[in-house]
Amino acid sequence: MAVWQGKSRRKPTGGRFILARSKRRFEISREKQSTRLGAESHKEYRTAGGGKKVGVLIAEYANVVDRKDNSVRRVRILNVYENPADPNYVQRNILNKGAKINTEAGDAVVTSRPGQDGAVNAVLI
Repeated sequence: MAVWQGKSRRKPTGGRFILARSKRRFEISREKQSTRLGAESHKEYRTAGGGKKVGVLIAEYANVVDRKDNSVRRVRILNVYENPADPNYVQRNILNKGAKINTEAGDAVVTSRPGQDGAVNAVLI
């Protein structure tokens, strides 16, 4: 089912707000697809104006920044061990911004939005 991002039918006071028009196609957002761990997979989305946006559906590697020597390495993600957004995301190995992951380089925090950016970027803890 599509998610509608139009104006609410309720006023801030709780009263009904009569809309002057019906729903429009550009007010529909895409279905939520969480980025998980596994073999790499991307999906291309069409944006308003005909542009393209790439989202990561399944990720295997992360671009990890080491602040000590300011270097970036592409390392394998082992698992997700903490996620402040939802504790259930840890069991399902779902990656989103703020998720703490175990990598081959050490523990890191995801700083990008994989479903929006098309890459998993992280910083070593």
